[in-house]
Amino acid sequence: MKYASAVFRALADPTRRQILQQLKEGELSAGEIADFFTISGPSISRHLSILKNAELIVERRDGNRILYQLQPDRLASAVGDFLSTVCPTQILRRRNPRRKRTS
Repeated sequence: MKYASAVFRALADPTRRQILQQLKEGELSAGEIADFFTISGPSISRHLSILKNAELIVERRDGNRILYQLQPDRLASAVGDFLSTVCPTQILRRRNPRRKRTS
């Protein structure tokens, strides 16, 4: 559950959620991400660090730039694990929907 705590802590901040929204379109550099916000570069770096530590994003080097990419499977896994622990009957219902009877 430690992993889920880091994910939910990362998701608690609206700026980090917006960064994830921006990354759903594809890789972006820190500068490109910063262009969407009015906060400082160091603040963006801090948010990226938190998202990276929660394993919601990964980075790769491209020359002198660092590109960030969303890890949607990690996000889905953490939220799914949490939901299955808290609401197991709801997960079961979604996995096994009742079939409509036809006359």
